[in-house]
Amino acid sequence: MSEVFNGYERQYCDLSANLSKKCSSAIALDGEQKKQKLSEIRAGLENAEALIRKMDVEARSLPPSVKTSLLVKLREFKSDLNNFKSEVKRITSANLNAAARDELLEAGLADTKTASADQRARLMMSTERLGKTTDRIKDSRRMMIETEELGVSVLQDLHSQRQSLLRTGDTLSGVDENVGKSKKILTGMTRRMNRNKWTIGAIITALVAAIILILYFKLTK
Repeated sequence: MSEVFNGYERQYCDLSANLSKKCSSAIALDGEQKKQKLSEIRAGLENAEALIRKMDVEARSLPPSVKTSLLVKLREFKSDLNNFKSEVKRITSANLNAAARDELLEAGLADTKTASADQRARLMMSTERLGKTTDRIKDSRRMMIETEELGVSVLQDLHSQRQSLLRTGDTLSGVDENVGKSKKILTGMTRRMNRNKWTIGAIITALVAAIILILYFKLTK
């Protein structure tokens, strides 16, 4: 896992949590306070986009085995960022609608109670959407942690298998050496046995010849 990518990821998660809080608070604000809060949120979104671009460049520079999991994370971050952008649009739209309502109220063309109930309904819907977004972020973080733990486990298994293969290779080298020595010993023994066979055969032949000569001389006398 790239330390550079991890650093960008931590920055993005902190920024995402901050944006979520700001979106929640912006819904309850009005007038200049809401405009200021939206300006802060847009600046945060720009920073988030910059972090995602940096993570994308870093992920694509890594080996394929690592790059694949990081690109999956990036897709989740991009989806999370798009959700924030949609939420900002909804808040901005609600702000514009609220301004229009205020003008109508001042002109006596709107009903105050209806407008207040509509605003509360939108506030509840926005809060619910933000809650779902927060849950998705938590699930994404949990999946990232599980993926990282799985990667560490796989690397440990591969290291253990490599050590076993190295030990097996050393054992086979020792066996080959012992086989070579045994082969040399057997070859020497075979040669000695062959020499002994020829020697015994010569002795037997000489004895037989001597016996034949002795019998010949006895018979001729």
